[in-house]
Amino acid sequence: MIDGRLIRSFRKKRSMSLQELARRAELSVSYLSEIERGKKEPTLETIEKLAAALNVSKEGFFPEADTITATPTVLGEKIASLRQKKGVSQSQLAEKAGISAAYLCHIENGKVLPAVSTLRAIARGLGVCTDDIISSANHVGYKIKKIRRERKLTQAELAARAGVSTGLIGQIESGRVEPSIKTLEKIASALSLSPCYFVADDDEISSLFKPMNPALKELLLDPRVRSVLEMVADCTEEEFSFILKFIQLYKEHCKSAYDRD
Repeated sequence: MIDGRLIRSFRKKRSMSLQELARRAELSVSYLSEIERGKKEPTLETIEKLAAALNVSKEGFFPEADTITATPTVLGEKIASLRQKKGVSQSQLAEKAGISAAYLCHIENGKVLPAVSTLRAIARGLGVCTDDIISSANHVGYKIKKIRRERKLTQAELAARAGVSTGLIGQIESGRVEPSIKTLEKIASALSLSPCYFVADDDEISSLFKPMNPALKELLLDPRVRSVLEMVADCTEEEFSFILKFIQLYKEHCKSAYDRD
């Protein structure tokens, strides 16, 4: 059964009137109103028209829909399953993907969400398409979820910062909804990132590092370093000052311990 309330929710989030959505979906206003109120069950053709008019996946209208979500556990299990079917060890796949075996182990155990570029490298190492690991339609949602989890934010907290509903964040992260530019800007601002981060291909981001010193470039392309930088970018001036002071105190402590030895 389709949930008419979800259609109404999608429509209102896009600031669309009943009349406008009905016109775009080539339906009568009264029929659309009955669908939203649960009085009518739309046909598959009608569902497809509404999905196209709202720019969402038709599966998003079904509350029971079990779309692929990029949770660390599910993602890690999928990679481990593909690796085992190919008869490849963790160390062999790690070498092919250009990452450490320990990092791959963390990915497969669901301890980390790797960057999309790392997923592509793993897919190449397995001889499969990236879409076999994560749907291409979910790349934006995957990146949002990855950053949100690294910042230790709940969906509700991110939604409050961005001024959107928690449900919308969940729909975007699961790949059910393609966010509008305006929504993406709000989410990016809430995470202190450029909207381009979510839509740019990782290869484009990597190209920015080409003029840099090779050692610095290698450091900045390390997934762990990028995760730290992304978290630091979200700090307030006071928080950043505290981090610098902590690092300075730690280095002074280490130096004193070394001098005593």
